[in-house]
Amino acid sequence: MAARKTAKKSNASAEELKKFYRDMLLIRRFEEKAGQLYGMGLIGGFCHLYIGQEAVVVGLEATAREGDKRLTSYRDHGHMLACGMDANGVMAELTGRAGGYSRGKGGSMHMFSKEKHFYGGHGIVAAQVPIGAGLAFADKYLENGGVTFTYFGDGAANQGQVYETFNMAALWKLPVVFVIENNQYAMGTSQERSTSTPDIYTRGQAFGIPGEPVDGMDVLAVKAAGEKAVAHCRAGKGPYILEVKTYRYRGHSMSDPAKYRTREEVQKMRSEKDAIEHVRDLLLIGKHATEDDLKAIDKEIKAVVNASADFAKASPEPDPQELWTDIYADV
Repeated sequence: MAARKTAKKSNASAEELKKFYRDMLLIRRFEEKAGQLYGMGLIGGFCHLYIGQEAVVVGLEATAREGDKRLTSYRDHGHMLACGMDANGVMAELTGRAGGYSRGKGGSMHMFSKEKHFYGGHGIVAAQVPIGAGLAFADKYLENGGVTFTYFGDGAANQGQVYETFNMAALWKLPVVFVIENNQYAMGTSQERSTSTPDIYTRGQAFGIPGEPVDGMDVLAVKAAGEKAVAHCRAGKGPYILEVKTYRYRGHSMSDPAKYRTREEVQKMRSEKDAIEHVRDLLLIGKHATEDDLKAIDKEIKAVVNASADFAKASPEPDPQELWTDIYADV
């Protein structure tokens, strides 16, 4: 498929664009495979896919440095892959196998990586927001220059604990970037029906927290906004809010038929705003890559994802004795 005429050249380097393309494509293909495994009955419980929102976490991870922390809600597989967690371990956890990041006990919503400073997906709406401020408090206390990326959705933005957290983060000038992944629908309720303000980031103004809206379907725009937010936090100026306006192509979870929106609406976003296709166009128009180059990347990514599925299927189920582990921490 040739590059679309609407795309324009970018100042980003060929290496940067290729990394964005590869990272977003990995998330897309991984989530597609997870959807297949769910349909086969190999993934149980809830499963929330990140398809369509890939540019958000990939763009922001490009602004992070070693030691920075991140945590999010239950739509979390993309965040894991973007911060460098291994696809094998993520897929094994999704299928409840011993080779998973939480040894098969956490599933889709609850896996962690201390090594990658990923502090989990959280199943309780907005519960991760005060936890993110707590992690940022630790960074400030230790004076290590770290920043915490705390992701939550447009629906979670209406929860009271979010504003309690805003108040404390502003009061103590905590180095936390609050990332509102506004995918337009809180489960099945549109933002227009659930939120009193057209922009959610403005709610930080009451606490003196600066913020801005971001095109979440443009990975370069997300990175630019992320750099500004991170610089603000590292300078000791306190928290920053990014309302990243994105869109999920699938339902809220695998059990959601998404009848609250039309197929035409979804297709319009796919054809006009898809984040991966945008970077693909930039690579082709800038002559940074050929069609064959991009096909090779796709083939490589599919091999990684297929291998993760094979690893998950081959990994044993957890030993029953695992019920008694990870209850207390040695301190």
